Amino acid sequence: MAITVDETVPFLDVADPAFSVRSAEVRRAREAGWYARTSYGLAVLRHDQVARLIRHPGLRQGSRLWPAHHGVTSGPFADWWASWVLNKEGEDHQRLRRSLNPAFSRRIIDRLQPRFEALAGDLADAFAPRGRCEFMSEFAVPYAARVIAILLGIPEEDWAIIAAHSATVGLAMGVRIREHLPQIEASLAALYGYADALIADRRHRPRGDFVTRLACPPASAEHLSDAELRDSLVLLIFGGFDTTRNQLGLGMQALMDHPGQWRLLGQHPELGPSAVEEVMRVSPTTTWVTREAIAHFTFDGLDVAPGTTIHLFCESAGTDPLAGGGPFDITAADHPPHFGFGGGIHYCLGHLVARTDMCAALTVLAGRLREPRAAGPATWLPDSGNTGPVRLPIAFTPAPRPAPDLTAGR
Repeated sequence: MAITVDETVPFLDVADPAFSVRSAEVRRAREAGWYARTSYGLAVLRHDQVARLIRHPGLRQGSRLWPAHHGVTSGPFADWWASWVLNKEGEDHQRLRRSLNPAFSRRIIDRLQPRFEALAGDLADAFAPRGRCEFMSEFAVPYAARVIAILLGIPEEDWAIIAAHSATVGLAMGVRIREHLPQIEASLAALYGYADALIADRRHRPRGDFVTRLACPPASAEHLSDAELRDSLVLLIFGGFDTTRNQLGLGMQALMDHPGQWRLLGQHPELGPSAVEEVMRVSPTTTWVTREAIAHFTFDGLDVAPGTTIHLFCESAGTDPLAGGGPFDITAADHPPHFGFGGGIHYCLGHLVARTDMCAALTVLAGRLREPRAAGPATWLPDSGNTGPVRLPIAFTPAPRPAPDLTAGR
């Protein structure tokens, strides 16, 4: 860590797999001040400082160093990680975003919302009559994988392939990345093969879909190289699956912890977009956003040296009482904005997809499952890096499926 800080500032051992970003020690550190020391660098804990640092000109995207923090500096995974648009800066970053942006247009995503809602309803049909399910394997995993299949225009029955390999690559988001590297790189190779076949198919048989827009752009548009296109598609498959699966599980748990809010969402599906934002404020799968200092600067009395790693703690900032981070409430209009999609020039390209598919899932489920509650012990990923439940058994009272609208299309 290229910085000297007061040794009396709280220390958080974020490299410990048992560390939790929601722990009492993080709360105590936030009460004591706006930052803490960690085994990687600084952790910023309050909303005001996170909001300013996430766009600070003296910082660059810092997640590019995550593999190196764990001794992974070469090989297929390290090369793929370095290719991410998220880990690029300057003209390279701007060019990649310009090339990818058209495929994420609101027109394309809005057109898919009815399919997301129908998918959520079909999955709920399979377990709702029983009054219980293992939420992750029966809903979150197939839903997240099939959303990606729908977005990319690939057979939905391939969802299990997408899910299995994406979940394995997702192990790289945790602090045990080096231990899991052989499995991660094997699944990465499988996703590369899948992406190569998808690109070849669209170039041979173009469609009016997401992948065709990237693989066969108009002559006047900027083109991705073949390697950039493959890397980006694999990132989309992995990132779209991993974050949606985790965030759905976190959302279900958050709403089960607040049954009045679940009932409210079931009665007022128009609150779906607000429910998504509130879930991501209090329980984001992205537990921190990382930045790296590229120049010396002084921030709120602290001298920051070039090379300093800074973790911006998303949940701690979103629930900061100094910023009005009150209790979970999907009707609240004054809660602080969350940082689950990052911020500044690196704001998540796929945020509209995530918001749309999350909203569809939560509103459909709230209308079908009454009084959801735990039906056994849950199993969780470490509460750092990217987190979420691995297993989440729930019980509920089934609600009747809404009758079809016989006037539709008249």
